[in-house]
Amino acid sequence: MKHLKEIKDWKEMINEVVCGDCLEGMKLIPDKSIDLVLTDPPYGISWHKTGFKNQKMLYEKYKKALDEWDKKPTKEYWEEIRRISKEQFICGINYFNEYFKNFTPIVWDKKNGDSMMADGELLGTTIKGKLRIFRHAYIGRYNPEPVRQHPTQKPVELMRWILENYSKEGDLICDPFMGSWTTARACKDLGRDFIGFEISEEYCKIGEERLKQEVMF
Repeated sequence: MKHLKEIKDWKEMINEVVCGDCLEGMKLIPDKSIDLVLTDPPYGISWHKTGFKNQKMLYEKYKKALDEWDKKPTKEYWEEIRRISKEQFICGINYFNEYFKNFTPIVWDKKNGDSMMADGELLGTTIKGKLRIFRHAYIGRYNPEPVRQHPTQKPVELMRWILENYSKEGDLICDPFMGSWTTARACKDLGRDFIGFEISEEYCKIGEERLKQEVMF
């Protein structure tokens, strides 16, 4: 793990677990140095406090980290994201309509069956193309993936699918809101370089462990 205050040159952050505020971290990155920003930013809806039982359990375990996390990014963050990257791919893009007027919609069908949760999630990218649907069960009741460590943790298969369809091997990917480091894990699996930021040291430790593992299925 590297703390942001220790970074002298932005390239030191490539393929590293970086702990710190992404706004300050992105300011170190030159214009258009990132091929694709792929991120699932916090929506600011306090779901970690009001969700289902398993999320309440997560909240008790990671209370301090989650309270720091659940803050919707302001305009300044989006300006930096656009400055450093050639293209963007945003999960939950409908929560950020004021910043993305024109985008290619992507639907993640969560295959929830009779779950009380939403049937899917709206993603979007600045890369021009047709609407696509990715069908894969959400982590939890319908998905045998390991137990969720973050309230909005995405399946690694979703992030791999995005990278396979909207980037190429050798691209530099940035996720300013790494959470449990699923984006970084997918990048490592598929031969993409990454720069990621996570403000919580607890989640950076989780990221270190995930990146030590062999390919995750």
